[in-house]
Amino acid sequence: MFGPIGMPELIIILVIALIVFGPRKLPDLGRSLGRSLSEFKRASSELRSTLEDEIRVEEKQDQPGSASANTTASTSTSSETKTTSESATSDTSANHTPNAGTGA
Repeated sequence: MFGPIGMPELIIILVIALIVFGPRKLPDLGRSLGRSLSEFKRASSELRSTLEDEIRVEEKQDQPGSASANTTASTSTSSETKTTSESATSDTSANHTPNAGTGA
C-alpha cells in the first residue's frame, strides 16, 4: 500500500519534527532514536545467534539417534501407503460395475 519513504517525504517529516520539538530538543531526540535503533539491532542479532546455537545443539543431539528415528518413520509411512492403496483398490472395484446406470 505505502511505498518506501523518499527524499521529499523525509524532508517534510524533519520539518514537522523541527516545528513540534524545536531546535534544542531535536538533537537529543535524534541521539535517543539512534541509541534505540542500535540497541534493537544488538538484541535482534543476539537473539538470532542464540537461536542458531540452539538449533546446532539439537542437530548434534539428533545425529546419533537419527538412524532409528528414520527407520521408525519409514515403517509407519509404508504401512500408511499400503492402507491407502488397499482402500483405493476397493473404491475402484466398487465404482466400476459393468453397465451401471446405462440401462442396457
